[in-house]
Amino acid sequence: MAIKTYKPTSPGRRTLVSIVNPELSKQGPEKSLICTLAKSGGRNNNGRVTARHIGGGHKRKYRVIDFKRDKENIPARIATIEYDPNRSANIALLHYVDGDKRYILAPHGIKVGDMVEAGEAVDIKVGNCLPMGNMPLGCIIHNVEMRIGKGAQMVRSAGVAAQLMAKEGDHVLVKLPSGEVRRFHRLCRACVGQIGNGEHESQKLGKAGRSRWKGKRPSVRGVAMNPHDHPMGGGEGKSSGGRHPCTPWGIPTKGYKTRKRKPSDKDIVRKRS
Repeated sequence: MAIKTYKPTSPGRRTLVSIVNPELSKQGPEKSLICTLAKSGGRNNNGRVTARHIGGGHKRKYRVIDFKRDKENIPARIATIEYDPNRSANIALLHYVDGDKRYILAPHGIKVGDMVEAGEAVDIKVGNCLPMGNMPLGCIIHNVEMRIGKGAQMVRSAGVAAQLMAKEGDHVLVKLPSGEVRRFHRLCRACVGQIGNGEHESQKLGKAGRSRWKGKRPSVRGVAMNPHDHPMGGGEGKSSGGRHPCTPWGIPTKGYKTRKRKPSDKDIVRKRS
């Protein structure tokens, strides 16, 4: 994996920074593991826009990812490592010895031809999946389950990893990428290693059009609007808003907490802040 810059032959090329990964497969995705992905345009079931700046973009097929890793004690070979347009991480196609095929998130350091496995007592090896209670302290992990058997919900972005910190009875303490320390049941599963494609943060799109290809529409500043469009709009000349930053509906931003209490808050041992 390498970072590639370009000569400024055009304004869009001047600041373009892309990732070159020769390991990625040039074949199409496995047809038995893809399904259609409908676009919502940021609208809910009533047709109202609930998420702004969404629309357009290139057509995509959703790759069905195996976040549960519930095929236990059956070895699988890494057949290909592929690009996934629906996430920042790359994905790996597994060919199980019984003929089944599944996608997983590709961890860092894995190669085509490697063997991986899931189970209660598999080796501590990159790509293997097992309960966190069976892992040694200090182990680097990803794809962390929050509830037993529900499938991985945390630590799934490109380049991230969590660390197993301690074991307390039926629970383990895990330090997440945000710095938060959270308690999980020892039977919750995780995969060994760090998520690959760590250079994802280094790429620059180079032009507004590439954001449009991704389905992101332009975002207009509130101070550039008229008073009836935004609380910070209006004023003679280029005004700075005249009030604390807020949304079009007057809700404060930049430090105003909006997170609601969740049942899983009781498992937070140390907050990320």
